[in-house]
Amino acid sequence: MKKSTITILVLVAAFIFTTVAANAADGAAVFKQKCIACHGANASGARDLTSAKVQGQTDAQLTDFVANGGPAKKPAHSFKAKGLTDDDVKAVIAYIRTLKK
Repeated sequence: MKKSTITILVLVAAFIFTTVAANAADGAAVFKQKCIACHGANASGARDLTSAKVQGQTDAQLTDFVANGGPAKKPAHSFKAKGLTDDDVKAVIAYIRTLKK
């Protein structure tokens, strides 16, 4: 590979890593405000977010749970209806991904 191609790939990877880390940090803040009461400070309360079952779900599945209450459409868990933006939901999902055991 040419030196310029490697440099571009490194810069793109650094940008992606920085963006994901920033999203996870934003998601941690939203988690502390909206999720900690049920899931606990270490996210292993109601529906353990660190579990293989939760971590094995797709981002689309997790997004549906956070934003809309999941397949059952549980109103108590419909955080998009409670004011979370699409960006907030994406950030929470990024944070959840950091909780993998």
